[in-house]
Amino acid sequence: MDASTVLPVRNTDTPWASGPEGALGQLRALETLESAYDAWAELKREHAASVIQFREEQARLTQQGSFLLGAVRAAGMDSGSTAPGLQPQGAASDFLRDAEAKLAKARDAVSQRESESEARYQAAFTEVRATLLDRVQRYLQRSRPHLTLLLRRVGAERSILHVARIQPDEAVLLCYLLTQRVPSRYGFLFDDSTEELSLPPAPLYAEESVASDAIRPDAPGLLRAIDASADVLPLKGFIPLRVPRPGGGEDFFRLLQRGAVMEVEIADGPDFRSILSREESERFAGHLLRLKLEERIGLDIEAG
Repeated sequence: MDASTVLPVRNTDTPWASGPEGALGQLRALETLESAYDAWAELKREHAASVIQFREEQARLTQQGSFLLGAVRAAGMDSGSTAPGLQPQGAASDFLRDAEAKLAKARDAVSQRESESEARYQAAFTEVRATLLDRVQRYLQRSRPHLTLLLRRVGAERSILHVARIQPDEAVLLCYLLTQRVPSRYGFLFDDSTEELSLPPAPLYAEESVASDAIRPDAPGLLRAIDASADVLPLKGFIPLRVPRPGGGEDFFRLLQRGAVMEVEIADGPDFRSILSREESERFAGHLLRLKLEERIGLDIEAG
């Protein structure tokens, strides 16, 4: 299974009921960001299981109908004919009509239950996302992500910038502060799983309208995927941000998680690079300093 699509393992120690009601109960019971994401992940698992269950039930009814049709044809076989065929009249024909009517009624009942179930799940998804967004905004009103920017010189005119590792709550808040969107998973920044061992982790999850074959875009494609997202970003292992240029326009930077630090990278053509010019480093640091002066983040700058 694609590692980018696998949700965190369900916490079996939590005694919530299955289905949307159970996930919503978990959401409403605690006011933390992590509990909101846990409820969201639980809702996704339950919804996926529900979709599979209804699909299997419809397939079972279809198989049952095919089997009955075959049995009736066999029962109505004319011994004088070289090919099996149902007689126009007779008990076999009556039996088939009765069986098909019952199967049609059963299919309609399953479709009705599926429609009602899907409506409940979609309503629950709407509540979870709205609650998470509200919770993130309220958290930011009383606390600010605190960043420590570390400068590593590479010669006289080039440098590497690191940002000290932050906590999961801060990662969610910083993502929203910089993009006005919430990440799709609580531990998104620290997820180094990969669907292919020979490849580094993909920068996107296969969710929120991102297809499973589109989780590894180049730098411009990654920016387009971010711009296409309305309120949730399926980011994995990094936080994006735009930094204005003095003459107009902006550069696309990202904070890529690398163990104890996040490494600052800038989009350069189809790729990203971590060795920055003096102007790029100063402009990035100046952008963070501006956010600090606006009291949106806490910031320390350390030269190595």
